Amino acid sequence: MTENKLTDLLEQLRKELTDAQGVDEKGRELLRALDEDIHTLLERSGTDVTDDSLLERLRSTIDHFEVSHPTLTSTVSNLMTFLNNAGI
Repeated sequence: MTENKLTDLLEQLRKELTDAQGVDEKGRELLRALDEDIHTLLERSGTDVTDDSLLERLRSTIDHFEVSHPTLTSTVSNLMTFLNNAGI
């Protein structure tokens, strides 16, 4: 179930990243990096996904989009919480 939940959260986040509108240059850079991380995590499904740079990008994304894109921020926050609870 944990792997399915992670896959669902990553795919939901990937869709929201694709649909994000009105994003500044810094936001686009964060979203590009996060999309690459998501792609990598989906490929490594079932293996150790510990990556400090991913967690830092998640935090940066939350900080950057907190006001302008609350739905995206909520999904990123849910993913980060899931990864923390999973010990990642």
